[in-house]
Amino acid sequence: MDIEDLRTFVEVADAGGVTSAALRLGISKSMVSRRLMRLEAELGVQLLARSTRGASLTEAGATFRDYAARVSAEIDVARETIVPAGELRGRLRVAAPLSFGPTHFAAVIAQMARRHPHLQIQTCYSDRFVDLIAEGYDCAIRVGTLQDSSLIARRVGPLYGSFVASPDYIKVHGSPETPDELVAHQALMQGTETWQVMDGDKVITVRPQGRFKADNGVALAVAAAAGLGIAALPDELIKDYLTSGELVPVMKRHPPPPIGIYVVRPPGQHPARKVRVLTEMLIECFDHGPALPKTAQM
Repeated sequence: MDIEDLRTFVEVADAGGVTSAALRLGISKSMVSRRLMRLEAELGVQLLARSTRGASLTEAGATFRDYAARVSAEIDVARETIVPAGELRGRLRVAAPLSFGPTHFAAVIAQMARRHPHLQIQTCYSDRFVDLIAEGYDCAIRVGTLQDSSLIARRVGPLYGSFVASPDYIKVHGSPETPDELVAHQALMQGTETWQVMDGDKVITVRPQGRFKADNGVALAVAAAAGLGIAALPDELIKDYLTSGELVPVMKRHPPPPIGIYVVRPPGQHPARKVRVLTEMLIECFDHGPALPKTAQM
């Protein structure tokens, strides 16, 4: 029984169709179909009920899916055990934020691909919340406060931020100096949320109000520069705005607390070595402070 046939079946089962599985695997739909037919012929049972809307597991397929996933995982562990220590093979699917990913994480991922020429890497840059298990990702890089979940997280470094506004906004509305004053201003937010503010050694929570929201930090920086309100953004994202004077810091005595950069992965006893390697490279790059170290430059 071919291990790639097993992997392909698991991908189709999890993705809910041949087309989605082909995109995940980076191969053609016809190749996915051939692998499925070969596996069903080998087993002598129908694993998937196919229709124009996708593919659903038969009773036999639902039973076999968990066995196939475990076998595939065990093969990965065995392969990592016997291959040379520095060599990675197979495929790594990573989800990363659009706001910060291309400018800060892409260089590390590209460096990993250069070091491991036999490793296939697929990265999805999006600010939407990616379901790692349902969508078949090995891991995700996430920034901020993590939600409670069954995922396993590893902190790889800190990220520092500031409250900022444009000089025009400050000229009209003034510059807040305290958390109480901050809540009276127009806040530029990613959603219905709270902001955390440092008050000496304590962290306090405020509930800002605002009419402009976006799910992307770059868009919030543009809105702040346009004079629409106050934004809480990572320093690395706004450094060019600060240099040009389009944005200026406010609330200097009460900055937002540092947030974390994390690698999260689906639950399991041992992370795949490819995920461990990526995590270690990110720690090397980001666990020194807010700036991007030269080691991450290509």
